[in-house]
Amino acid sequence: MRVERVRLRNFKCYGEAELDLDRGVTIVHGVNGSGKSTLLEAVFFALYGSKALDERTLDDVITTGEEECEVAVRFTHDGREYRAERRLKLRGDRATTTKCVLETPTETIEGARDVRTEVTRLLRMDAEAFVNCAYVRQGEVNKLIHASPGERQDMIDDLLQLGALEEYRERASDARLGVKSVLDGQREVLEDLHGQIERKEAQDLHEQLNELESRHADVVSKIDRFESQREDARDSLETATDVLERHEETREELAELAEEIETLRSKIDDTERKREDAGQRLRERRERREELTDERDELLAETDLGTDDAGVVENRIESLEDRDEELRDELEDARVAITERKGGVERLREEADQLDSRAETKREEADELDAELEDAVESIEQREAKLDELDAEIDAARDAFDDAPIAFGEAESSLEDLEDDREELVSTHNDVTAEIRSVENAIAEGERLLEEGKCPECGQDVTDSPHVDVLDEKRDRLAELEERREELTDERADLEERIERTEALREAERRVDRLEENRENVAQLVAEKRDALEERREQRAALREEADEHEREAETKREEAAQLEDELADARTELGEINAERGDIKAELETLRRVSEIESERSELERELENIRERRADWETMNEERRDQLASKRERKRELESEFDDERIEQARSEKQNAEDYLERVDEKLAELEDDRDELQGRIGGVEEKIEELERLRERLEAVEKRCERLGSLYDEAETLQTTYGELRAELRQRNVETLERLLNETFDLVYQNDSYAAIDLDGEYRLTVYQKDGEPLEPEQLSGGERALFNLSLRCAIYRLLAEGVEGTAPMPPLILDEPTVFLDSGHVTQLVSLVESMRDLGVEQIVVVSHDEELIGAADSLVRVEKDATTNRSRLVRDEPSEAALLASE
Repeated sequence: MRVERVRLRNFKCYGEAELDLDRGVTIVHGVNGSGKSTLLEAVFFALYGSKALDERTLDDVITTGEEECEVAVRFTHDGREYRAERRLKLRGDRATTTKCVLETPTETIEGARDVRTEVTRLLRMDAEAFVNCAYVRQGEVNKLIHASPGERQDMIDDLLQLGALEEYRERASDARLGVKSVLDGQREVLEDLHGQIERKEAQDLHEQLNELESRHADVVSKIDRFESQREDARDSLETATDVLERHEETREELAELAEEIETLRSKIDDTERKREDAGQRLRERRERREELTDERDELLAETDLGTDDAGVVENRIESLEDRDEELRDELEDARVAITERKGGVERLREEADQLDSRAETKREEADELDAELEDAVESIEQREAKLDELDAEIDAARDAFDDAPIAFGEAESSLEDLEDDREELVSTHNDVTAEIRSVENAIAEGERLLEEGKCPECGQDVTDSPHVDVLDEKRDRLAELEERREELTDERADLEERIERTEALREAERRVDRLEENRENVAQLVAEKRDALEERREQRAALREEADEHEREAETKREEAAQLEDELADARTELGEINAERGDIKAELETLRRVSEIESERSELERELENIRERRADWETMNEERRDQLASKRERKRELESEFDDERIEQARSEKQNAEDYLERVDEKLAELEDDRDELQGRIGGVEEKIEELERLRERLEAVEKRCERLGSLYDEAETLQTTYGELRAELRQRNVETLERLLNETFDLVYQNDSYAAIDLDGEYRLTVYQKDGEPLEPEQLSGGERALFNLSLRCAIYRLLAEGVEGTAPMPPLILDEPTVFLDSGHVTQLVSLVESMRDLGVEQIVVVSHDEELIGAADSLVRVEKDATTNRSRLVRDEPSEAALLASE
């Protein structure tokens, strides 16, 4: 992964800032508090959002006094381009995310959580893993050393994706415990089932069932016997009842026979009338058949068939219908063609009008650009005039150095020299003045002594003193000192004049610098406006070319529309011809179908005639049968009238009464026996239900035993899986530990080559031990502050290399980011840090970003970015430096 561009707006101390980052080592430098670390935090925040803020909130991100904030980072990963953007807005006293997107080569992902999830998936590390591997934040350089072995193990395991194996092992453990819980529950169920089965088997259910079924059979046998006797009584009752009912029925039958005889005579008369009506309908149907024959002959005469054969007519109808179907399809095609061509004409004309409108719009835009171009040319001319004015001012400012004793650019250092000379001259002047005052006091004291008659030097009498002339010497010395002070005063006045002239020259130099900076800005603006002017001219030409193209396309569309109109007229002509032919076919079809209908109607008439003839014959037969029935019923009536027997009727009444009395008594006895039978049946059902429950318990016992067997097997598999995940994690950790130890020692050798340390040992629990040249082991905490920091940086770099190279293959990694890594380092250790950074670059780390103000690191950079803060606005800005210039600034 490589960060290509960072864009900030109102992010902490930045107003508007944009920075392109290159491959290799980039050093971000500037004074403390200028906003260097904030630039790295912006990259971190763009990728992971609020997870990158530690204990802070989104409110702390937005620049004080502003309401919105925006951070955008463009980066490449695994050969593909991505862009992450986050926007915040203050709503009340809280900041909320208004936009969070990640643009990938295939899709755009929205939402803070989804973006963070996708970034974690791409980089294979979350925010915590990012700062534990790729991003060494300020003040956290010793984080891995100060961590306990367990914490260090968790950090590195998470980075190497081994935490997932522990999660899987824990899941397997949870599954094993869950299976164990279910297995224990099933075993309790199994024990309970054994107890229930034993209790039911102790009840001798089958013996109970046999006894109840035997008693039930006895009761059923008695019921069958009484029911048989009851049936005999019912038969007797039924026979007697039949005799009595037959007597009654005979009387009723005689009445019915008389009625039926009258009914038959009536039906015979009705049927004879129907036969007469049917004869009339036969005559009418024959007349209608003749009329239809005449109509058919007339219709056939209108056609060219020459025959009334039904097959020929049907074939001709089918042929005409097929042709009509073909014409209908042609008609539909013609209508579709007309609709399409009509729609095409309208569409082409509409498109032509739209193209004309677009051409007019393009020409209007081109005309508007003409006016803008005139304004731009005038603006460029004004700024070029401003450049001439600035050149004149610069030349005028430089003219001050024509007669000056110093060259342009030397005023600052010359002024410092003069101010040093003035300070030295003032000091000398003060010394001379002090000495003058001392000599003056000595002369005054000498003169006082001399007036008293004493030696001005030793205080003895003048006559005896050998130093009387010393007073003249002091007066001569005073005169020399006063002359020297006047010389110094003159020199100071001359020096003040020179300082004043040099200050004016220094101000001229500063004015030249400001003017040249302004000229550079104006020149850059002129160049940008010229580029924009050329771009607008090209845009104007493109607009007019597009307008011409739109007009040509519009003309083409209209020509196509005219051609479609001709085709539309042809299609309409074809439609008329099809309709005419279909009209002829329709007329002939109507004639032929009527012929066919007449044949159908004649056939129907023939069937009706036949039916009528058959029905007249049936009615004739029916009346003959009715006459026979009439004679039979009259004979039956005479027989019934001779069957009446009063003695037999009285015997039947006596047998009926006896049977009814017996049935009344036997029903009560059967009711008692049926109650006994039902009770026994219920008890048998209860026992059978218990036996079935016993069988169900045995089946359930078998199923639970099989389930316990399966659960036991599943428990063993979960235990094996748990052990496998643990062993796999231990094996992978050991392999990673071995690789990490090798990479750490390689990095350590680069940093501490020929130093007092021999090697580093990293055990399976991630405990670190440093060995001195004499073999004495040391804990990392026993190293000095600078050594600990450098040791930890070596460990971070080794972890980064392990993730980048991979145990089984290479993997794309984010940039290696170091924020103020030299805080705890002296100059010697900074040199070793430079070696470490250069070695990581030589090992293929595509991008390294370091925040530092150290001169040695700045000198090792491939590209430099300077962060400056405006004291008035308190806003930071980014400036690119050449490595040589930055090193010079650092040295000053």
